[in-house]
Amino acid sequence: MELGIYTFAETTPDPRTGRTVSPQQRLADLLEEIALADELGLDVFGVGEHHRPEFAVSAPAVVLAAAAARTQRIRLTSAVSVLSSDDPVRVFQDFATLDLLSGGRAEIMAGRGSFIESFPLFGYDLHDYDELFSAKLELLLALRDSEHVHWAGRHRPALDGQGVYPRPAQDPLPVWVAVGGTPQSVVRAGALGLPMALAIIGGQPERFAPFAELHRRAAAEYGRETPALSINSHGFVADTSQAAADEAFVAHKVVMDKIGRERGWPPMTRAQFDASTELHGANFVGSPQQVIEKILFQHEIFGHQRFMVQFSVGTLPHASIMRSIELYGTEVAPAVRREIERREAAASASAAA
Repeated sequence: MELGIYTFAETTPDPRTGRTVSPQQRLADLLEEIALADELGLDVFGVGEHHRPEFAVSAPAVVLAAAAARTQRIRLTSAVSVLSSDDPVRVFQDFATLDLLSGGRAEIMAGRGSFIESFPLFGYDLHDYDELFSAKLELLLALRDSEHVHWAGRHRPALDGQGVYPRPAQDPLPVWVAVGGTPQSVVRAGALGLPMALAIIGGQPERFAPFAELHRRAAAEYGRETPALSINSHGFVADTSQAAADEAFVAHKVVMDKIGRERGWPPMTRAQFDASTELHGANFVGSPQQVIEKILFQHEIFGHQRFMVQFSVGTLPHASIMRSIELYGTEVAPAVRREIERREAAASASAAA
């Protein structure tokens, strides 16, 4: 199993001090976090795209290119690129360039976006929400597959065989589809044979198992090889379970309550948060052993090939994030990999018997 981290580079006020880190400082901290993840042998780091004042990244490929110069092995992905409000040609060019700079470590995680600010910002109508993503994903895949593309659609000038450059080091450049639990999105990813990143940030993870099966079944029905699955969730690792929950809750509540006010959710209580950190909850908040057990528990449910965790849900001290990455890389990841390898070896031996 691949183990990774993703972030939106929050610049919300620190609930403990009331201070807000500058975007410049947050990006400097983020590059240190990616470099540490690379040093510790983690597999992938994702950077999300937002167009709101509380996030420092609106151009993931630029940040990831800076990270490419400071890392050696870790894969670098958007998490996500809001493809619906972007130009697929430019997205492809940006990530092809990142791929060349990083020596073939770039990925695109394409999504429709959980916020809507980018649509009016770039002149798109929210009534076209579904059509925009479907058409632009089609074009992105065509650009990935062919140097010269013939394509026409409603939301972008047609392409009549123009060459699109540069071409990436990887062939094909990996494209994942990020979904939040919409069956149509799951089927689309499977039918196209694309790996899927399934966001589970609330509720009981077991309830999402049908989406993993639907993804695999759609791929089989369309004659595709079984595509990879990633589970993407919130979390935070500290030396003890209590320390992790106490520190993460304060920052987590600020962010979730703000979004809740916009979307009609009630304020988050400590009891709700603590329940989410238990084995059957969605959040990977706890000691290294607690997080190990939870990753392995969910692997039994989903059989996924990748797990990515968002540590910075709300503003936490940079030192705390670095410690969380350290524990994740030195204690959680090795234990999870060993156990997955043991399970796979046992399954192979059983099948051969």
